[in-house]
Amino acid sequence: MKAVIFHKHGDSSVLELSTDTPKPTPGPDDVLIRVEYAGVNFVDTYVRNGLYPTQLPCTTGREGAGVIEAIGASVPADQFNLAVGDKVAVFSPGSMAEYMVAPAKGVLKLPESISTREGAAIMLQGLTAWTLARDAHEVKPGETVLIQAAAGGTGGLLVQMCKALGATVIGTTSTDEKAALARQHGADHVVNYKTHNVEEEVNRLTGGKGCHAVFSGIGKDTCAADMAMTRRKGTFVTFGNSSGAIAGVKPLDLSKRNIKLVRPTLANYITERDEFELR
Repeated sequence: MKAVIFHKHGDSSVLELSTDTPKPTPGPDDVLIRVEYAGVNFVDTYVRNGLYPTQLPCTTGREGAGVIEAIGASVPADQFNLAVGDKVAVFSPGSMAEYMVAPAKGVLKLPESISTREGAAIMLQGLTAWTLARDAHEVKPGETVLIQAAAGGTGGLLVQMCKALGATVIGTTSTDEKAALARQHGADHVVNYKTHNVEEEVNRLTGGKGCHAVFSGIGKDTCAADMAMTRRKGTFVTFGNSSGAIAGVKPLDLSKRNIKLVRPTLANYITERDEFELR
């Protein structure tokens, strides 16, 4: 079958289109999916460049959608509501291929109103944003939150979700065009970090108190400022490394405002089937 694979870590030049990758065989707890669409996400670069360890050679991609072709013998199909021929979305490695195998507990049957194209786009970023706003820090009505990169995929979803949960949302972007998009998502305030000092603007908007939660996928470049913009007893949620991984944080820095530091990954919030279904 065709698949996008890499045999060594590096930039996008290590990716290659294979035409003879063996079609995978599902284990007893797995589902075999004929992939129709696969999502492209920033996390793919972390796996490809070796920041996130993986076995080589590796088929790239972390989310996809398609049709179930086979179900493992131990999968409780009635309990999981899965059957051959079902249209499904999945959060699992190896989605950029004609076929993929995934643990059944991470496979979601799509309603008729949702296409596989839409399903492939919602799993990783959608579940990431929702678990950030419910598990990493439970956003409550009346809170003020800061969302870095508020016009991006995960950031844009976070803006919408936090607004729906009753928060006042401050977003950051790099251009006025992206600022307009963040406002369309529902951001109450947007700071262009190319033209304004984000920390000063957040202090002004919060009366110097900072935010109940700061959600940042930027990594090392904004780590110090993100912590400084988190209010006393607030939560700093760092969930990405777009500027590079954070090398280290001094625990004493957290005590300045008694803030909580959380570095979650989606998979550890939806490990069990009931957790996956809940979110």
